[in-house]
Amino acid sequence: MLKAGIVGLPNVGKSTLFNAVTRTRKAQAANYPFCTIDPNVGVVTVPDERLYVLQKIAKTNVVIPAAIEFVDIAGLVKGASAGEGLGNKFLSHIREVDAIVQVVRCFEDADIHHVAGSVDPVRDIETITTELVLADLEAVNKRLEKVAKDAKRGDKAALAEQGVLQKLQPHLNEGKPAITLELTAEDKALSRTFWLMTDKPTIFACNVKEGDLATADSNPYVLKVRDYVQHHLACEAVVISAQIESDLVDLSEDEAKAFLAELGVKESGVGALIRATYHLLGLRTYFTAGEKEVRAWTIHAGDTAPKAAGVIHSDFERGFIKAETVAYKDLVDCGSVAVAREKGLYRMEGKEYVVADGDVLLFKFNV
Repeated sequence: MLKAGIVGLPNVGKSTLFNAVTRTRKAQAANYPFCTIDPNVGVVTVPDERLYVLQKIAKTNVVIPAAIEFVDIAGLVKGASAGEGLGNKFLSHIREVDAIVQVVRCFEDADIHHVAGSVDPVRDIETITTELVLADLEAVNKRLEKVAKDAKRGDKAALAEQGVLQKLQPHLNEGKPAITLELTAEDKALSRTFWLMTDKPTIFACNVKEGDLATADSNPYVLKVRDYVQHHLACEAVVISAQIESDLVDLSEDEAKAFLAELGVKESGVGALIRATYHLLGLRTYFTAGEKEVRAWTIHAGDTAPKAAGVIHSDFERGFIKAETVAYKDLVDCGSVAVAREKGLYRMEGKEYVVADGDVLLFKFNV
């Protein structure tokens, strides 16, 4: 299962958000730096209304959503790349995740201490980025030294690696994250083997106060974050209120809806964050639907039908014959597989078929 790491400065709401996302009280949330030392891990289901529409069509009581793993990583501070604030330990935790959710404080509160003494989300983002870039630059320099000998004697693999590292080195030296460096597909594939932290897909979670969620689109802090991450880091930002999410944990579904309605918002920000993180990881969903269950299965964008079949069981991929498929929208519009088949919307696809997000599939295989 792919992992998304929740990172940020101390006291920005990371652990509160983690508890809300995972619907637990696992992570200690307190008003002092480093209340999280070892990372907390939780499996999170991906909200997807399509499952419940398919449930009605399939007439089943069992619904199984897709899931991803979230990791709550302790707060980073200025100097983390040099070991400040247990930085080296925390950086190693970031290296182990597949994507990063960086929580940014976008609210004023005199009762919650900010490690820099004031609220400035762009400065906070730059602090984290600088530490990750410096750590990556050190890793690139070490790797360059390591491959130099083999590259000098003409080893092809070492020369290819050296070429990518020599492109990354000046880019990182300018304080730019690795993910913003334009590389060929081959170079990108090679760069991923370096496990650089700034090469990981990243999304920014703007944490606002409870009363500011409904008007977040005009919040000056949120506007600054969105503009900065779009133009400097090629990333997107979503808005959440960690405190609201924490309050929702103990409410029933109906109570939660009523609570959100009072605040003037339709959906919990966490749902949007989970979906955005799922797509950030390059993940897509296909469905199987029958009387036994409706289930969401996770694949990577671009996966073919046999690869998608292998997610259910390796035998499905090994003995793949064909996939019976219908697009989610077509099935919903038709109301049943029988009508979709009559209209020619229920298709047979072979081994080269690239599964689309939302496809409803039935695999035929023989082993």
